[in-house]
Amino acid sequence: MTVKTVGLDLAKDVFQVHGISENGRVIFNKAIKRAKLLDFFEKLPRCIVGMEACGSSHHWGRQLRKLGHDVKLMPAGYVKPYVKRGKNDAVDADR
Repeated sequence: MTVKTVGLDLAKDVFQVHGISENGRVIFNKAIKRAKLLDFFEKLPRCIVGMEACGSSHHWGRQLRKLGHDVKLMPAGYVKPYVKRGKNDAVDADR
């Protein structure tokens, strides 16, 4: 099963990634250290990566675009309506 979309929640050291397939099935939802993030995305097929716009999102967006991914940055106000339950990194990445 191939990953079509990845939600990425940025943090200082540990990032949360949430990948779904074309039919909406969750393929992975895990925490990845900053140092291993680019290695993780190098191994993924090209996909859409969505993340909330913040201070470091532009840097990570450029890095992921170099790897061939289609990066979408969303203002925090647009992301808030998708929060389903209590706020934490795993839920943020799931948006």
